[in-house]
Amino acid sequence: MRIGVIGCGYVGLVTGACLADVGHEVVCTDNDLTKIDALNRGEIPIYEAHLDEVVERNHRQGRLTFMGNMAEAVSAVEATFICVGTPPLEDGSADLSSIENVARLIATEARGPQLVIEKSTVPAQTGQRLKRALEIYNHSGINFRVASNPEFLRESTAVMDFLHPPRIVVGVEDETSEQQLRSLFDPILHQTFQCPVHEAKCPPTTPPTFIVTSINSAEIIKHASNSFLAMKICYANLLADLCDRLGADVEQVTQAMGLDPRIGPSFLSAGLGFGGFCLPKDVQAFIHLGEKAGIDFGLLRQVELINKKRIDRFLERAKEELWILKGKQVGMLGISFKPDTDDIRFAPSLELIKRLQGEGASVRAFDPQALQKAKALFPALEACGNEYQAAEGADALMIVTEWPQFKDLDWKRVRKSMARPLVLDGRNLLDPAQMRAWGFEYFCMGRPNPGSTPAGG
Repeated sequence: MRIGVIGCGYVGLVTGACLADVGHEVVCTDNDLTKIDALNRGEIPIYEAHLDEVVERNHRQGRLTFMGNMAEAVSAVEATFICVGTPPLEDGSADLSSIENVARLIATEARGPQLVIEKSTVPAQTGQRLKRALEIYNHSGINFRVASNPEFLRESTAVMDFLHPPRIVVGVEDETSEQQLRSLFDPILHQTFQCPVHEAKCPPTTPPTFIVTSINSAEIIKHASNSFLAMKICYANLLADLCDRLGADVEQVTQAMGLDPRIGPSFLSAGLGFGGFCLPKDVQAFIHLGEKAGIDFGLLRQVELINKKRIDRFLERAKEELWILKGKQVGMLGISFKPDTDDIRFAPSLELIKRLQGEGASVRAFDPQALQKAKALFPALEACGNEYQAAEGADALMIVTEWPQFKDLDWKRVRKSMARPLVLDGRNLLDPAQMRAWGFEYFCMGRPNPGSTPAGG
């Protein structure tokens, strides 16, 4: 099938590359010509595991092309995926101006019947607006059909999530669209492709569930899923606060909870809270959608508030130990909002850096992928070449992102290099007893420190 993908960001680039990898002919386009030129030179604008090899192979073999002329890119395809950004507006609603611009482009430039597929995260009833826009600007009598195919990609595992998903959701209004989407995803539904990842790392080839819904339902599924995951994270963080007060261990509590199949262990991790572009944006958009429909989404407003307070609690602990932040040197391990990505959008690290520097502390940081992006936002941030440089001479060392390599540091070497061996672990990455045994003052989130007294005891 010849497929167009509009938007070469996280979702669009992964979608286009993976669809090419399972055998389709894909043309990706974007209004950012600098990005298109870079992709044609073999440069990947984002860090995502395995994406570079998938893009390179399919581009070299001619199944994946990048085109700056958007009109030409959408003119002769059978289906077009819309993967443009829908950033939040000031009121929390999604900015859908790019969706409308794409609708006008497709309506005026398509040369034959086309299935137009929403892949961007959009509020319910956007598909109906998209359908209407295609009708308004269609002056050639071409038959357009609209469908929704929400993405459930996790940054750092997006390629595997696309190729080995637990479910594929499609929202359609007619049988022809359903059959076309079944055909499009057939290699993934039956796992008939060669996985680009080494077999040892490739997940079991259990076929995904193909779920067919209305367009409105498919649009709600995405926001409902992300908002629920955000709630699980915030619930774990409330438990962490309670465990701090009562001398319990939040990891023991959530581990036992997660064994209940009705709950599950995923996203029950206490720490600095959620960041990234998806969860904060989708929670805001779902709140706005609910309130617009007359539904009280106060529950999700509390989720936003709980998440925001995680930085407050972490800094309160830092101030308790350091007393005065002004003039102190703080080492920071991790900047990206999660490991194995270079994405810093809405990352907790940004607020931490801002507030630490605002109180007169100097911040030295290391991150395997996101350091230069943070440096562009905070010129006074001292970018370090490795973890040990970030710790050298520090009055405190903060673990902000749970990159696995941080767990395997030579912590005895770290201790010797610090001005004060104080570690504030915002991700519960390390073992409290071991850190104390190595001579650190160690504080984490919701886990008792050996020999400490509960905050409420």
